[in-house]
Amino acid sequence: MESGKRKVESGKLKAESGKLKAERNEGPRLNEDMSRLIVWQKAHDLVLKIYEATQGFPKEELFGLTSQIRRAAVSVPSNIVEGKARGSAREFRRFLLMARGSLEETKYQVFLARDLNYIDERSYKKVRKNMDEVGRLLAGLIKSVGSRQRQ
Repeated sequence: MESGKRKVESGKLKAESGKLKAERNEGPRLNEDMSRLIVWQKAHDLVLKIYEATQGFPKEELFGLTSQIRRAAVSVPSNIVEGKARGSAREFRRFLLMARGSLEETKYQVFLARDLNYIDERSYKKVRKNMDEVGRLLAGLIKSVGSRQRQ
């Protein structure tokens, strides 16, 4: 494979000439219930945007900020999935709160990346808008699950 070109055939990402592109798999989906949750969809989209934004980070950050920001972003939809799989409203809410914590961690790391000039202002605003949307959706779901928990 040529230098600078990478494909993740089994996944949802393709990187060619340094650009990541999301693709939808036609095979079985993660969990049909999850794919209908808008907050999960938006969190998944955020992960794809984070991977794209971090492609241009300095190589010396590969095991530093690049890895850390990606792991924090991946934790958001992962915690939503895990919490939903637990089967109780209480556990789901607990994992939604962890997802919100991971989102806040991601927000700071994106802010730091901008201040270190690893991402430009335009990219920062684009990712920040997505993070804010995920945050609003998470807050609403946490509130909704919390009220069901008390009933």
